[in-house]
Amino acid sequence: MTKRAVRRAGVILGAIVSVILSLLMSMPMAAQQAPSASPALPDSSSGALAPTPCAILLHGITKDASSMTDIEDALRETGFYTVNLDYPSKKHPIETLAEMTVPRGLAACKKAGATPIYFVAHSMGSLLLRQYFDQRDASVIERAVMLGPPNQGSRLGNFLSCIPIIKDVNGPAGNQMGIDERSLPSRLGPVRFPLGVIAGTRSFNPLFSAIIDGNDDGIVGVPSTYVEGTCARVTYPLTHNGLTGSQQVIDQVVSYLTEGRFVGEEVEYFGCGP
Repeated sequence: MTKRAVRRAGVILGAIVSVILSLLMSMPMAAQQAPSASPALPDSSSGALAPTPCAILLHGITKDASSMTDIEDALRETGFYTVNLDYPSKKHPIETLAEMTVPRGLAACKKAGATPIYFVAHSMGSLLLRQYFDQRDASVIERAVMLGPPNQGSRLGNFLSCIPIIKDVNGPAGNQMGIDERSLPSRLGPVRFPLGVIAGTRSFNPLFSAIIDGNDDGIVGVPSTYVEGTCARVTYPLTHNGLTGSQQVIDQVVSYLTEGRFVGEEVEYFGCGP
């Protein structure tokens, strides 16, 4: 090969290399790196990577996942992988809603490789959680927080179910939260996972408050929020719907999920369940 041919080959080779380098530099960094198969956080005790915890959020009746976004954002900032679930709260009985909703959350955590599993549930979402794990192994749950849960039902549920114009507004599930033998809460057993409860004590509906037993949040009475197996409870002067957006509540949710306790002198402690 002549010197001229060698020089020409070198020019062509250099041009090819230049094009390849140019293409590589223009690619997004994400395209050059394989995504992590399992999200992980540093384990402060060993320096090794620990799995990312997963928090499943369940909204209350007549609400949707957007009602839980403030809590979700705080948990994400803390390092949780979050699964904020929507479900048609007024279309089915609680038993059906539990079977169609909770497994989706568990599957999402598993797909993400996020563990252990935590729950945050507002209002009727708490009954979905209890219903699903009532006859199942609940050891999968590391800890849970319930906000304004009607764990013992409510006299308000019985009252509203007797009014023809109103009784079907909240669908089949709305008629399951009374205090008689027909109610779902009366048929469920104790919780079998570490549980913290946050209750509200402010109501702007004097009629409802006159019907509900004890201090109440306009929908659920504080005594009704307790269920056997509850570890701790804290109350704030908040309405039922105000619980999910309160910074005080959000701070306590984060504290209980991460540390296993609420903070403050106002916390009530109970003997945790089995």
